[in-house]
Formats: sequence, C-alpha cells, structure tokens
Amino acid sequence: MSTLTVSPNFNDRPLAIPIDMLVLHYTGMQTCQVALERLCDGDAQVSAHYLIDEDGTVYRLVDEDKRAWHAGVAWWRGAMDVNGRSVGIELVNPGHEFGYRAFPEAQMTALEALAGAILKRHPIPPHNVVGHSDVAPRRKQDPGELFDWQRLAAHGIGLWVDDAQPTKATNVDVAIMLAAFGYDITDLGAALAAFQRHFRPALVSGEADPETVGILKALLEMA
Repeated sequence: MSTLTVSPNFNDRPLAIPIDMLVLHYTGMQTCQVALERLCDGDAQVSAHYLIDEDGTVYRLVDEDKRAWHAGVAWWRGAMDVNGRSVGIELVNPGHEFGYRAFPEAQMTALEALAGAILKRHPIPPHNVVGHSDVAPRRKQDPGELFDWQRLAAHGIGLWVDDAQPTKATNVDVAIMLAAFGYDITDLGAALAAFQRHFRPALVSGEADPETVGILKALLEMA
C-alpha cells in the first residue's frame, strides 16, 4: 500500500548532477506516526523521499526530482552533497536508542519493490546503494547490523560478498582500500565499523580482522 504525504522539507537539486545514490536509514523513533510527524515538520528541517512502515505501507514525502534533507553532513566517493545526488528512504524502526529490532518481512518486501523501481528510474550503480552509516560513519549507525543487505543484493539492489578469502593487511592498506570504495576515513575505526555493519554484521568491532579485509578486497574487485 502506498500513500502520499507531503513534507515541506526539500529544495531544488543541483543542476546537471545525476541521481546516482540510494541511501537507506532507520527512523530511530518509537512509532511510525512520530517519525512521520517529524519528517513533515517544517521546523525540524529533515525529510526523506519515502518512509516505509513495518507493515509495508509506503509514504511518499518528497518528489524524487527534489532534494530531500536526509543525509546531513555526509561523504561518499568524493561527494559531499549526498542529498543533492541521492534518493533517501527511511525505514520505521526504533533504532539502537529505543529497542533496535529486525526489519519485518512486509517492510523488506515493500523496500525491495520500491528500491527496484528507483534503480530503474535512475543510473544508480550497486556500490552507491548505501546506508546512512556508510556516508556518515562518525555520526550514524543506521540502518544497522540487523538490516538484511544480503537479501537486497540477491534482488539486484546493492553489493554483497559470500565466502571471501580472509586476508591480512596493515591499517594503512585498509585505509587506502576503504577510501577507494567510498568511505570517509578521517576516523578509520568509525569507517571500519560502518563497513562491518553493512558487509560483516556478525562483527562490528572497528578493527581490520582478516575476514573484514577479505570482504573489502572482494568488493573492490566488484565495484
């Protein structure tokens, strides 16, 4: 089910910059209604293009041809105006502050359909399907380690690696690889933790163990 609820929190996108990113978030609020009210509150100055409730209801808040205000201070592959080149989707989930939990089947099914349609409309490469924590690793944790990125990748949305060969590397080499993939490495530990939340959720340590390095190396070969 889809419904139109207009947020006033948007502006024009920069000219001549394609929409080439999809950024996924969790709301980090206790209910869908609270999240919806905030995303549509002009004083809050925050929004997303879409909000998906846990029952699968999709709320369209901002037209895709407009810049929604969802990523904040962010960085990905040299781009600082992530909002200007991305579509943002918020997933209702209480988040780490209010009782983080898995994302239900109805919500994930709705996300697969919506994200798949967005990828058909815009030239978004798999390595640019990211979480909020990927583009703002020092500030954000969402959508977090319980989000099923592997499932999305199986539906052609984003990247995933199975059975990567564990590899040892120095922190310098890891920093170079993370930067090449797209991360802001100002805080290497935060960047590694964000990478692990996305691609190795079983261990979010912020440390470059061999399995994490192997996954990163394999992803670079795919990207």
